Amino acid sequence: MQTIDSTPATQLYVTPEIFDELCKINPDLRLECTAQGELIVNPPTGGDTGASNAGLTAKFWNWNEKNRPGKIFDSSTGFKLPNGATRSPDVSWVRLDRWNALTPEQRRGFIPLAPDFVLELMSPSDNLSNLQEKMQEYLENGVLLGWLVNPDGKTVEIYRPGQAVQVVPLPCKLRGEAVLPGFELEI
Repeated sequence: MQTIDSTPATQLYVTPEIFDELCKINPDLRLECTAQGELIVNPPTGGDTGASNAGLTAKFWNWNEKNRPGKIFDSSTGFKLPNGATRSPDVSWVRLDRWNALTPEQRRGFIPLAPDFVLELMSPSDNLSNLQEKMQEYLENGVLLGWLVNPDGKTVEIYRPGQAVQVVPLPCKLRGEAVLPGFELEI
């Protein structure tokens, strides 16, 4: 087995092969890996965040079930982004034509594309600047619309390619725009 390079002690760097192996032997861990190979271990969420995330996923699922324009994914789904990072948004959506273009093998593993839409729900253990960097990474890799919900800061940051981040105070009503036609979410 290969060793893991650790520099400094709080940052672990792994190869894509080691990351895949870690995920296989630790299926209950929520792991991510940056494009630079930094291993990110996401702790389980607390009750408030878990309940909120489940409710958000259900709202997206209900919207998608009406016309089935794509596939909804929960926080346990890994996406292998074009830059090499493997990320797991709290809620994500991929257009059906893009999903159908994947092989059965690609659908079973980490999905080798960037979602069309992502939502990150900030939990008490999250760092805002890290999540903002993650949202920018999503855009740089092809995400068309992203929402960063910050309950403690009482804001939602809306990310769109080629535009400045829009900050909206909570409570608010968000619209899916052209990416999620007809979708509305009251937070």
